[in-house]
Amino acid sequence: MLAAAAGLNAVLVGAALAAWPDKPIKLVVPYPPGGATDVIGRVVAKNLGTALNQQVVVENRGGAGGNIGADAVAKAAPDGYTLLMGAVTSHSIMQTLEKGKISYNLEKDFAPVTMVGSVPLVFVVHPSIPAKNLKELVAFAKAKPGYLTYASSGAGAPQRMGAELFKRVAGVDILHVPYKGSGPAMTDLVGGQVLMMVETVPAAQQFIKADKLRALAVTTPQRISMLPDVPTAAEAGLPGVEVSSQFGLLAPARTPKAVIDRLNTEMLKILNMPDVKEQLLQQGAYAIPTKPEQAAERISKEIATWEKVINEAGITAD
Repeated sequence: MLAAAAGLNAVLVGAALAAWPDKPIKLVVPYPPGGATDVIGRVVAKNLGTALNQQVVVENRGGAGGNIGADAVAKAAPDGYTLLMGAVTSHSIMQTLEKGKISYNLEKDFAPVTMVGSVPLVFVVHPSIPAKNLKELVAFAKAKPGYLTYASSGAGAPQRMGAELFKRVAGVDILHVPYKGSGPAMTDLVGGQVLMMVETVPAAQQFIKADKLRALAVTTPQRISMLPDVPTAAEAGLPGVEVSSQFGLLAPARTPKAVIDRLNTEMLKILNMPDVKEQLLQQGAYAIPTKPEQAAERISKEIATWEKVINEAGITAD
């Protein structure tokens, strides 16, 4: 009797998976509209909806540095109908920075589908700073301990972590000035109220081109097409300062493997389409399609990297 019941259950589950998706899918963006996560999420939603022949609806659930939306997806039914457009780097940072305060675990409560995009960061300084390269910036900071102020878009943002990584690797004393978003941070940096920032390339590029900010180095292993004349931090004499803002598509843990595999198959096709690559690149993101296992490895690496930086530097959410 039990065996028959188990067999019937397996048949029903199999039929449900075969029919998936037979209703709209919700893609939660854990930030307000307009930011990088939202823009990337809408590119994903549009193309994934077409591929699955089913509507993929973006739902913005901002708040608490992305934690509210992420927590909602972690607790959602693992049926393939609720997904997270995750800001993987930010969530990885929050896992250590907000330890004991957030109620989800990035590794245990999610099933990665794929990495989606990577947004590089760039060191920029106000033109009043005499440094023309990263070596000169280090020398300037060491000559004036505590004088150099750096802006960030928030206490747990990748922008802050990039500057903290620079601070630790270079052995310099610089002062953090947090803002509520990149917009006000960049406004004050251009105005000279703060003196430097490690900012995403899309947010900084227009000011670099207008000579309102000076770009010293990018935080990627290789030079990037958006700023081909700007050296990497390693080229500029500071190896070890590598950070990008990475984004990935995640489902609740225990989502059936068949659903994860179908999503991954479609996403790999989408992220290799030239027009999608171009759409992402226009937002400053490089497409980085991966298998679920590779995405899980990247997430674990991000968590370990930022846990080490946060603990060694004594960084707090304040």
